[in-house]
Amino acid sequence: MKKLIFTLYITALLIPAYAQYSGDDTKTLGDRAFKNKDYFEAAYYYKKAATGMNLAGDKAIPYQATHKKEKSRKDDDQAYISYQLADSYRLYENYIEAEPWYARVLSEGYESKYPLARLWHGVCLRAIQRFDDAIKDLQQFTSTYKGESKYIEIANKEITNCNFAKQQYQYPVLVDAAKKAGSWNSDGSDYSVIKKDGNYWFTSSRFAKDDKKHINRIYSAGNGTTKPEIIIFKNDNDSNIPELEYGTPSLNPAGNKLYFTRWYKEGSKIVHAIYVSDWVNNEWDRPKKLNANVNTDGFNTIQPFVTADGKQLYYTSNRPGGQGGDDIWVSDLNADGNPTNSRNLGASINTEFNEQAPYFDIKNQRLIFSSKGFIGLGGFDFFESWSQNGKWTTPKNMGYPVNSAKDDLYYMPDDEKGDKFFISSDRESDCCLNIFEAYDKQHVLAGMVIDCDTKKPMPGVKISFIDSLSKEVLKELVTDAGAKYAFNIASKRPYNLKLEKKGYFTKVVPVPQSGRMVNDTLFNPDICLQAFEVDKPIVIENVLYDYDKASLRPESKAVLNGLVNIMADNPKIRVELAAHTDAKGSDAYNMKLSQARAKSCVDYIISKGISSNRIYARGYGERKPVAPNKLANGRDNPAGRQLNRRTEFTVVKLE
Repeated sequence: MKKLIFTLYITALLIPAYAQYSGDDTKTLGDRAFKNKDYFEAAYYYKKAATGMNLAGDKAIPYQATHKKEKSRKDDDQAYISYQLADSYRLYENYIEAEPWYARVLSEGYESKYPLARLWHGVCLRAIQRFDDAIKDLQQFTSTYKGESKYIEIANKEITNCNFAKQQYQYPVLVDAAKKAGSWNSDGSDYSVIKKDGNYWFTSSRFAKDDKKHINRIYSAGNGTTKPEIIIFKNDNDSNIPELEYGTPSLNPAGNKLYFTRWYKEGSKIVHAIYVSDWVNNEWDRPKKLNANVNTDGFNTIQPFVTADGKQLYYTSNRPGGQGGDDIWVSDLNADGNPTNSRNLGASINTEFNEQAPYFDIKNQRLIFSSKGFIGLGGFDFFESWSQNGKWTTPKNMGYPVNSAKDDLYYMPDDEKGDKFFISSDRESDCCLNIFEAYDKQHVLAGMVIDCDTKKPMPGVKISFIDSLSKEVLKELVTDAGAKYAFNIASKRPYNLKLEKKGYFTKVVPVPQSGRMVNDTLFNPDICLQAFEVDKPIVIENVLYDYDKASLRPESKAVLNGLVNIMADNPKIRVELAAHTDAKGSDAYNMKLSQARAKSCVDYIISKGISSNRIYARGYGERKPVAPNKLANGRDNPAGRQLNRRTEFTVVKLE
């Protein structure tokens, strides 16, 4: 069962005996533990063997194996120990320790003998957040490996994960997550928090009195301020089973039925099943194994979650009928709290890999679970999906820092809104899950759309909220009479708003990341849309030139950037850019000057990426005045001449 960490501690009483073993003895013991999938124990013995051989896992890795020296049997033995030690560390997910041992195998020229070493080395690099190095290693593996295609698929998936993780770390979701301080976390694994009526329970493998190993048990933590205490089950006739373990609790709505996972070792096999205990006379009564609708003989069933209405039980199992590996299932519960059936959640949720730790918000029909089967940061990641019309939406990764490059499981809200929630993660450990507190810091972006000319609110504007990296439209709305909009901002990714209405230029504006914040709402300044008509000129204010010249002043370029934006946001318009003069000077001179000035504007706009077939320059000289150049008495009219010296753009075609 993933991360119900069965951490194998070698007691002090046995340590003196280890010194008696030779390298061959420790190698044999390591092989035996590895075969039994006791990877922590295997790593212990292989590390003993490596120490006896004076090995150190600190080699730099080459990207091509170039060693051509003849290998001795001693070299082969050292490479074997290094590889097995690396595999043992990796398989109990101690990637920090595994990475240098894979690097040794590669650097000593044993890649041909251990062709998967580069793949697993890349996986370790991904897990310790060296994403660029991981990508290089994994790409090298895909270009040289000639074995089973499934390993190429793993490498390609890891490369995708690395690229996804890099973007997530650059643009995290607006959540603060930190390891919980106090007595909830310990020297063992601590995970799977639940809350009921202001009280908390969780699972821990911390040392209890007389323990010689870390044993998982369910703890009650009261209101969160008291010392956690072990839950004792009355009349548990199976409590004499060696190393019987309990975890992942879930309570029914009345709080009088406790569902949980119970497991124990039977030979080399670990048996898992879901049990329930009733609260009787202020005690938890003897655990009863749930019926065959949930527990299937020969298969593991774990991680129960009872919905808030008490009518369904979500759980994890590798029972037949799934998609492969551990899948998430759901069972209907009768009035007595017993399962009456079971259904696999299907291929939308479950993959050929492992899905675990379901949580279902019945009010919002939102499922949160952990998976290794979708694109993520690595290990188990949290995903969310909604039940809509009997179907699940495509699972969405919940992003960093909710997820990490290691394992993240057991989501549980601490309040009804979900602004605070608990997760369990080994992101700060080389062995064990810890309890983390997370706080949702997302906010709402709100604002209003107005007409640029009238300054009045604009109903009927279509506004699209767009991820500017992926170009995905996340949400759309149409403004009502109040012309207001609001969008939820969940991450630090860059977003755009695209505003559209017939008869107005479309406008695309970036979403600000700061500004006037009131409670959890960021108020955006009003956004105005400019009306236009085909063949109706629009004056561009403050396009200035030096006297008797066509060259643009710097401040004119800033103004023209607005037209660049309009054309970029409205790719279907074709524009004439016109320059006009007053009546001073000859007609021929003014025509030439105005054409040159219009061309300067167009050249600048084209230099900013606008296609030359979408805009052309036209100089009109003094031929289209909008005001008299002279007064009625024949005297000069400076105000009129100023109005005539103008730059305009006109939409001449709308495709």
